[in-house]
Amino acid sequence: MATSSNSSSGKAGSTMDRFRLDGKVCVVTGGARGIGRAIAAGLRDAGGTVVLADIDIDGAKRCAAEIGADAVQLDVTDEHSIERAFDTIVDRHGRLDVLVNNAGIVRNTAATETDTASWRAVMAVNLDGVFYCCRRAGQLMSKQGGSIVNIASMSGSIANRPQPQASYNASKAGVIHLTRSLAAEWAPNRVRVNSISPGYVATELTEAGLANEAWRDAWLEGTPMGRLATPDEIAPGVIYLASEASAFMTGSDLVIDGGYTIW
Repeated sequence: MATSSNSSSGKAGSTMDRFRLDGKVCVVTGGARGIGRAIAAGLRDAGGTVVLADIDIDGAKRCAAEIGADAVQLDVTDEHSIERAFDTIVDRHGRLDVLVNNAGIVRNTAATETDTASWRAVMAVNLDGVFYCCRRAGQLMSKQGGSIVNIASMSGSIANRPQPQASYNASKAGVIHLTRSLAAEWAPNRVRVNSISPGYVATELTEAGLANEAWRDAWLEGTPMGRLATPDEIAPGVIYLASEASAFMTGSDLVIDGGYTIW
């Protein structure tokens, strides 16, 4: 496995080399599309061996063929599916160095109209699934170290407007604090755990919102940069947190929101 020095060697390019992921096995949940696909491509560009773990195995295989990655089927709400998927990854690639928990869903329903099944569905994917995958990765990384990057959201720190989404906001707040808790617990094992909180990103998840003129205008007016992010603007932050460039960083939440949360 290729590793980078923890101090500058004085050689040209040594700082940029710390962003490299050569020899690292990197898993991205929900990697078949959107932000997950962009993250997977970025990890590949940084030299990582990338595995797309997605409930949509056909989509994951198509994406993997296009970007030069591997694919496994994974339902983040099913502990047995997680065990099978991670065992398969280790069997194929020998180890796990980087986990990106990206799979997520949103339900834009008013709290008084959110039934229990809908609430549980959001929590099952966005929070329970992150914990289950982190737990398994933590077990695998405990002897060698590693980096976990959880995709949270600015919605974990603010309440979005005008759309209602209490379940999504609560789940992402849970991801941010789960990240801190695991970072503290696993630091002695050299397992770093950080999160990224994107703002509004142009993906399938935001298509319905963009089609609503009132929502779209509010989102753009509330963002100082006046636009949505593209998925490939989120990926570099993941590469930073996954790599040795962030070797002294754990338990942090990196906000990439075009300035939305500063107002």
